[in-house]
Amino acid sequence: MLEPMTEPSAPYTERPPVGNLTDFVVPDEKRKHLDIEVAIKQDNRVVLFYDRPFKKEVSWFEFDLKTNKLDFVIDNGEVRDVGLPLSPDVAKYMQNTHQILMVLIDFETGEAAQGAYVPLIIHSS
Repeated sequence: MLEPMTEPSAPYTERPPVGNLTDFVVPDEKRKHLDIEVAIKQDNRVVLFYDRPFKKEVSWFEFDLKTNKLDFVIDNGEVRDVGLPLSPDVAKYMQNTHQILMVLIDFETGEAAQGAYVPLIIHSS
């Protein structure tokens, strides 16, 4: 019988530290806060509205089914916490989706300025 050439690797379980989401947005001297709303479209798709652009692109989202916590992960692996757990009414739709539509809202006009689909990874801690 042949022996394995390498030892099986242990699963990676340690998560990087979670930072504050407001550190991740482009500074705006007029407005110090960031408004975010997670909503469900009529076709049961998840949409995230936000009103200040991010410094770096969001690579994916992570959602924990037990805590209803949504995290933003940027391209270098940094994790940013949205700050509050999602409501149970919104959270129940998260387990059946694989992406979130991010929509930047123009603060002056209230209109959608840009949008993109971002992958969603589901966890059950």
